[in-house]
Amino acid sequence: MVLSPALIILHLLYIVCKEKNSEICTAERGLVIDRTEWFHVYSYTKRNLVESAVCLQVMGTEIPCADRSPSPTTPTSVHELRPGDIKVVAAVGDSLTAANGVGAKKDNILLVINEYRGLSWSIGGDENITTVTTLPNILKQFNPSLTGFSEGIGDENSPKAFLNQAVPGATSRSVTTLGIDFNNDWKVITMFIGGNDLCDFCTDSIFYSARNVVTRIRQALDILHSEVPRAIVNLVELLNIVPLRDLHRDNTLNCPTWFVRLICPCILKPLDGSSELQKVIDFNRAYQVHTMRELIDSGRYDTHNNFTVVLQPFFREVFLPLQEVGRETLETSLLQRAHTLMARALWNNMLEPVGNKTFTQDFTVSIDLKCPSETNPFFKTALNSNYTFPGPTPTPNWGSDFSCVNTAPSNSVPTSGNHSQLRPADIQVVAALGDSITAGFGAKAKNLLQLPTEYRGVSWSIGGDKTLETVTTLPNILKKFNPEIRGMSKGQGKLQTGFNMAVSGAKVAEIPGQVRKLIDAMIKDSAVDFQNDWKLVTLFIGGNDLCQYCNDRVSSLVFRFKISFLFTLILRYVCSCFLFPGEDSPELAEIKRINRELQVSNEKKLVYGGRYDGREDFTVVVQPFLKNTIVPLNDGKPDTTYFSEDCFHFSERGHADMAVALWNNMLEPVGKKQTYNNFTNARNNIKCPTEVRHVPHKHICHDKVPAWLAAVLAVVGLLIGSAVTWLLLSCRAKKSKRMMSTAVETKMTLF
Repeated sequence: MVLSPALIILHLLYIVCKEKNSEICTAERGLVIDRTEWFHVYSYTKRNLVESAVCLQVMGTEIPCADRSPSPTTPTSVHELRPGDIKVVAAVGDSLTAANGVGAKKDNILLVINEYRGLSWSIGGDENITTVTTLPNILKQFNPSLTGFSEGIGDENSPKAFLNQAVPGATSRSVTTLGIDFNNDWKVITMFIGGNDLCDFCTDSIFYSARNVVTRIRQALDILHSEVPRAIVNLVELLNIVPLRDLHRDNTLNCPTWFVRLICPCILKPLDGSSELQKVIDFNRAYQVHTMRELIDSGRYDTHNNFTVVLQPFFREVFLPLQEVGRETLETSLLQRAHTLMARALWNNMLEPVGNKTFTQDFTVSIDLKCPSETNPFFKTALNSNYTFPGPTPTPNWGSDFSCVNTAPSNSVPTSGNHSQLRPADIQVVAALGDSITAGFGAKAKNLLQLPTEYRGVSWSIGGDKTLETVTTLPNILKKFNPEIRGMSKGQGKLQTGFNMAVSGAKVAEIPGQVRKLIDAMIKDSAVDFQNDWKLVTLFIGGNDLCQYCNDRVSSLVFRFKISFLFTLILRYVCSCFLFPGEDSPELAEIKRINRELQVSNEKKLVYGGRYDGREDFTVVVQPFLKNTIVPLNDGKPDTTYFSEDCFHFSERGHADMAVALWNNMLEPVGKKQTYNNFTNARNNIKCPTEVRHVPHKHICHDKVPAWLAAVLAVVGLLIGSAVTWLLLSCRAKKSKRMMSTAVETKMTLF
């Protein structure tokens, strides 16, 4: 059994770290009874019922509300719900909702594994409000026929767990598997999750990133939204867990810090003032803000009147109970006392207007229950609070600023014999050849279902969506010099491909076929002066050949630049040649050797060997910006925002950076071109031509070339975009028991 890290620390605070003289129960304002009672409850197991002794601190609550009546008729709107209208309660979450160890006898850590669901703050229904304070026991004072609450001890499958479906150790991924089907009565569902994700983030900061956590919470809420009518969902904001580190500073408390370090290293191991601790704080805030607040503020769950989700933020700031000498108050009953205070805080949050809710949880003071107001006796939602959703955070665009002044074309259009004098504004047609990268495969995908979509409009070398200010591509840069440029692809799919001939999955052997199609398309396009327009063609190919090299070493033409930094399950099948060999294996060493040979031989012999220097209206230039590319990092980890959902293809952000690097390479002299790309996405990275840059002729070539290629040579200025330095985003696996893997430590190999 895995316990929530937040709960483990609370349990250590409230159960394990008890002082021996804590038998006497302390009085608390708001308690009806102030005494300790021993009684028997039943521990439900799959095999039998085991009677166990439990020391329960009686902590009831006084209900000051005079009007406890329901609405005259059953409401049809979730925004007009009174407490008495609620007929069903339910809860999903982890061990804090499962109430692990709440009723355990002191000094017995083994009893922490017991799930005292009847005492759970949000779903427990043991006894009544005079002895046990829980949200259902409060609601039962407004509607005695309330159902759904859990009783006694047992796991989520025990008979009396009922609609308490909290599972100890549950992460945000677990709740999406629940099959909830309520059809009739008004329901309150409380969801409290995220502690385990936060506890594990340092072992897998990608899988447990705020972005991924919000996706899984959204999936769970989407299920409720689509399947559960007449429901108000309390999404309890993740607590600020960092202050709980203070519990383990005092060695005299005899807390098993070693155990907590083992199950929750991300919280306790960082030193005070360290960057690691700051990362914990940042992740905690990111979970609260990005994972929860922004999701609810999007208005996603307020599309009809019989369902809503309300964020209850009382756990945002936590204040621990301290004695005068600074030590934590360690009374026998404090774990149950914590559940008591949490139940009251949740109830009060439910009655406070959205936008003006209490966001602190102070364990040092008691909490008085609030009552529904006479003028607005409803549970508060965004609508009846007159709250205006700020909407989702605007999606960042990956445009670029343009500061070039000299954007004029040549005084007269360069003719054959003058290609070395071409200015950017002289280019009238753009085209591209290649594979899935150039096709924009998954560039704007938000999930795996969208991954196969080809977003050709944002493709780095040929996309033409919108303008440079919002979408950075090579054509959008060129449009600043020549607004009438043609050939760029737009949108999704193949409806507006222009002269983007790239085919996802294409290999080098298929490029001649793409060239033939390109020539035919240009000739048939009436807007193109095939004989006179200057054309810029970008060729980027080789990744698929490299992936399949080990399967067919004879026919595979391999180009390779390898970066090993992420794991994606799909890639074990797509690119097995890179994922299966060990780091120091002969197989990987062989691929490295071949890659180096091809980089050198293709650049020197094929491109600059003089083969394509025999004509004045054609040239080939290798743009080597990917030769020694620097992996984009974020806090020492691979920055996944540069890559699509499969951690293999580029995202729109990655395409933008590639476009700028290609453009800048084009302006740099041959022999002095930058051979790396430091992914930064600064908006001001675009260089400007300060003088006419041209490619010096190295050789005069008299060799014959194939007839199909001669047609291209006569009319096309061909730019090969790092074909000999293909950037392969191969993700080498780190062994894991998870079905979905963890991210691995960054390892970069340069060839």
